[in-house]
Amino acid sequence: MSHDYVNILGVPFINTSFAEMESILTNHIDKQEKTFVVTANPEIVMYAKENKDYQKIIQSAHYVVPDGNGILLAANMLQKPIKERVTGFDLTMSLLEEGNKKGWHVYLLGGREQVNKRAAENIEKDYPGINLVGRHNGYFDWEDGQVAEEVAAKAPDIVLVALGFPRQEEWITTNYHRFSKGLFMGVGGTI
Repeated sequence: MSHDYVNILGVPFINTSFAEMESILTNHIDKQEKTFVVTANPEIVMYAKENKDYQKIIQSAHYVVPDGNGILLAANMLQKPIKERVTGFDLTMSLLEEGNKKGWHVYLLGGREQVNKRAAENIEKDYPGINLVGRHNGYFDWEDGQVAEEVAAKAPDIVLVALGFPRQEEWITTNYHRFSKGLFMGVGGTI
């Protein structure tokens, strides 16, 4: 399936509705295809404009969704309107609802220990059909690769990475080769 994209300062945003994006990602998960999603707001676009390494990371994602009204405004200024805002928070909640129905396996990475633990408890309470296969706070040594190995061993359907930008996208791309499947999405402060 071919998608329409709108390029804003070097960041290729998928131009789709929220429902279409949810369907696209659900399809990837159902097929057990490895997928990298960036939920980009204006701050991320401006950072990527100044940091070419980060811009390459963003450009390597399968999908960059417009998480912010500023993105829609910029697209309108370019006379290439984007159909709809697709926030990381709403997309996460929607995927958790779908995962609840389908019994998806989820891994939660990031945040302070107490925040991560509470988010895991909330997922288990609100989405009992989800199999929360693991969680880890955002404070760990990237160099030893232990967390990435744990994620790879658990082979979750969704990995919610809440390390804040640019760290979450950097962690995903640094470790992406280790994973056989899963939807990897930077979710910032969502947890």
